[in-house]
Amino acid sequence: MTNTDINSEKPELYNTLVEEVREKVQKLKELGMTEKEMATLLHTEQPLVKLIVSKNFRIYLSDERKEIPMEPLVKAVYLLFLKHPEGIMFKCLPDYRKELTHIYDKLRPWGLTDRAIQSIEDVTNPLLNSINEKCARIRKAFVNAMGSKTAETYIIKGMRGGIKKIALPRDLVIWE
Repeated sequence: MTNTDINSEKPELYNTLVEEVREKVQKLKELGMTEKEMATLLHTEQPLVKLIVSKNFRIYLSDERKEIPMEPLVKAVYLLFLKHPEGIMFKCLPDYRKELTHIYDKLRPWGLTDRAIQSIEDVTNPLLNSINEKCARIRKAFVNAMGSKTAETYIIKGMRGGIKKIALPRDLVIWE
């Protein structure tokens, strides 16, 4: 059934619903939602699936256990943001250095070298680009696994200079 068929069958209901949608879209725009974000809501490639973090910190999608491969520091950054559903501003990352170090240490059974500690300092230094590089690698890992539209919910993102967070509802995150 096409839009024209619907419109000719029940024009009043059709027109009422279209007007309601337009009003809701306008309200979302006023609240700061971009058209790209709205399009993501409307055009999901696949339903959201569970994200599983295993005891040894491997990251899997759904019960099929499709692993999302990441380097240890990239994974540590992802897990830090996953543990903070409220989000983190990049300029506040120095406040999270100790927590990130603790996570990274768990991912590196061979211990933290001076170079590893320097990498943590670099990624938590908002004046450097290291955090953006890590977020780009996270994005690439999820896009490769599930496609760009669905991946948007699983990656770290936010407005420039604002809070960055993972939008995935935490009831879909399983910590083993």
